[in-house]
Amino acid sequence: MKFNLLSKTKTQTVNHAGEKAFTLSAEMELYTAVVTWSLNDSFYEKDEARLNRLRHLIYACEPRFVAKLAVYARTKMYMRSVPLVLVTELAKLHSGDNLVARATAGVVNRADEITELLACYELLNQRTGTKKLNRLSKQLQKGLSEAFNRFDGYQFAKYNRDGAIKLRDALFLVHPRAKDDAQQELFNKIVNGTLETPYTWEVELSAIGQVHYESDAAKALAFRAKWEELIDSGKLGYMALLRNLRNIQEAGVSYAHFEKVCARLADAGEVAKAEQFPFRYLAAYRELINPVVSKVPAPGVLAKLTALMQGSNKGYTGELLSALEKAVQASAVNIKGFDEDTRVLLACDVSGSMQVPVSAKSKILLYDVGLMLAMLLQSRCKNVEVGMFGDKWKTISVPRHNILGNVQEFYRREGEVGYATNGYLIIKDILQRKVQLDKVFLFTDGQLWNSNNTADHIQTLWLRYKAEVSPSAKLYLFDLKGYGQAPLQILRNDVYLVAGWSDKVFEVLAALENGGSALDAINKTEL
Repeated sequence: MKFNLLSKTKTQTVNHAGEKAFTLSAEMELYTAVVTWSLNDSFYEKDEARLNRLRHLIYACEPRFVAKLAVYARTKMYMRSVPLVLVTELAKLHSGDNLVARATAGVVNRADEITELLACYELLNQRTGTKKLNRLSKQLQKGLSEAFNRFDGYQFAKYNRDGAIKLRDALFLVHPRAKDDAQQELFNKIVNGTLETPYTWEVELSAIGQVHYESDAAKALAFRAKWEELIDSGKLGYMALLRNLRNIQEAGVSYAHFEKVCARLADAGEVAKAEQFPFRYLAAYRELINPVVSKVPAPGVLAKLTALMQGSNKGYTGELLSALEKAVQASAVNIKGFDEDTRVLLACDVSGSMQVPVSAKSKILLYDVGLMLAMLLQSRCKNVEVGMFGDKWKTISVPRHNILGNVQEFYRREGEVGYATNGYLIIKDILQRKVQLDKVFLFTDGQLWNSNNTADHIQTLWLRYKAEVSPSAKLYLFDLKGYGQAPLQILRNDVYLVAGWSDKVFEVLAALENGGSALDAINKTEL
């Protein structure tokens, strides 16, 4: 399936900054909105407005594309919330076949997503009070039934949480048919509330708080022993490990256990299997080099236990940082198309609209995501310039194989260029210097404008650069927020749009290298 991204409708518009921009096709706009989704207000767009725009785009696209996009967002881009929104909205408008059922089964990858999807369905269909979920979409029900047959007792017990919709409620709503006697027994346990307590790191550590110890020192030793047991067991998930590096360090675990932690972090197979956003590694890195202590202590046993730790293993911080660097490099190893002859420019937007968190609870900014993706790419390039733009455009020299450290260096220096979005200066610079490049990458939220009140615009400058300096050059816009416009005309004059936060966006680059479009990877998704 191919999409004509340059329709006969009006293509020119203005962006949120009031600058000339270009419209996208409904499919391309939906793609950018989905893979940059977060449930907190963005700089230019409130939650409700973004959700309404998403709904409008869903109705404007072919249902099969929406279904494939939902599965792609969940399985390739690691998104969790927005695939549920897509499936819920798709169930409203499409019937007559099993498309919704297949999409539902495709986006439910964890047991708790069964109840999350039902909660989303209830909310978006305004099923409150007496209405509730008594009329569930038949195809959505069929997809959830397939999901119920996929999980075992441990997975159900781990995610059997006390939310508004519980697993027991979901079982009664969906009515899955057990595939054998063992699964029927498992379903009975869900109904009766007799699922075995799972072995998880949260449960194991919390149990220490229920025991009386003769001193805080004795409790701290028990805490250390438990961390070591969890590390030895192999049952501490990769994401849990990544988020607890400082806690493990402060618990004072033995050096042998520290080595196990570092080895697992840096293992390429574990990195691939963990499917973490690249900026998760950056968050862990920053927590180690500059830990932020909350003014208001977190409630609960774990917070109190953590307070007992005295930072016994601070000397091992360097090894942890090295392990994180190896992990990030492993996530970049499959980036293709950049040999010693490929001339590349990477430009990072550090404007004010990029200085917002990616989600309500995150300390990572949209700006960090752009830097992270740029440094991942830079690690694979051999002939490369990198820089940042705001009021001004400035190139900065950093080592190739120091991804996380490079992000920190850019972060430290972002004030040097100001906070406007004068992306046109990048193209103007290479045009004036007559620098021949093969690929130019802009990591931005797409809201570029000219704060200098000149006639310069990135579209016209790019056309001049192509004509006067490098006819074969390609420009790639990494859209990190999905507002729905582009500063240049996409798929004209070798201009391409890529969106998302996962390192999987580089698979889209590979598709572009082979003559495809950013939507080809979605259309290849199996339902």
